[in-house]
Amino acid sequence: MSYSTIAPDAWDPSFQSDPNSMLFSDQCVIKGQHFFIRGLIEIPVIGSKDVFSWGVWVSLSKENFAGALDVWNTEGREAEKPYFGWLSTELALYSESTTNLKTNAHTRPVGKRPFIELEPNDHPLAVEQRAGITQDRIREIAIAVLHPA
Repeated sequence: MSYSTIAPDAWDPSFQSDPNSMLFSDQCVIKGQHFFIRGLIEIPVIGSKDVFSWGVWVSLSKENFAGALDVWNTEGREAEKPYFGWLSTELALYSESTTNLKTNAHTRPVGKRPFIELEPNDHPLAVEQRAGITQDRIREIAIAVLHPA
């Protein structure tokens, strides 16, 4: 019921040797200039209490990234205002690019990845987040992810 990416699309393994770059499970910095957090786009499953989720990366401003890190392990951090960001994960099974969709990253309690809310628009991923998806759609996604053409 979930699929995830290891790094933002802009990450390259060569950055590992750059002292101004780092990739952890939930945060990423590239060359001290680009800042990312990992979160979940959650999509309701129609007719179920289940939720399907995409583990994605969102770019944040330097200031918002610093703010998120300041409270990363702080109880009550979910009271933080959402952080504006840009989706930095290309989900290729959508007919339109998902890269650079506008998002809000909502901090949740310590130990839970942020909830990534897409700007409400006509992009198929944003529509799915608002309207939900069927079990058949989940099967389509599984086939596309596990058996790419």
